[in-house]
Amino acid sequence: MDVRRLMIADGSDVVRKVGRRILSGMGFLVSEAPSSLEALVRCEAELPNILIVDAGLDGALDLIGNIRRLPEGASVRIYYCVVQADLKKMMAGKRAGADDFLLKPFDRKILTSVFAGQSMAA
Repeated sequence: MDVRRLMIADGSDVVRKVGRRILSGMGFLVSEAPSSLEALVRCEAELPNILIVDAGLDGALDLIGNIRRLPEGASVRIYYCVVQADLKKMMAGKRAGADDFLLKPFDRKILTSVFAGQSMAA
């Protein structure tokens, strides 16, 4: 059983730290990227199993598309993070290649319900 790698791409230090604390506690190996560019560079070096991309990040949709074009990019589970259930934003995320959505601000309850059982590779 491998520990699953999860990356949080979000411009907010606070959001990344809260996410890291909660998800690390659930058994994920969490990395952070404060920008789309840094997230892409890190993904090119080592793809995470799960990527959380903030919709407010500059280049968020490009980042999702670029990840999908990487050799193993189709295997990454991408969550597009929106502040409210904004259908237009969510559809744009879906078209770019996101698998699912997360509503912000996320807290322990949301993250636990979404990611429980996903921290170990089957």
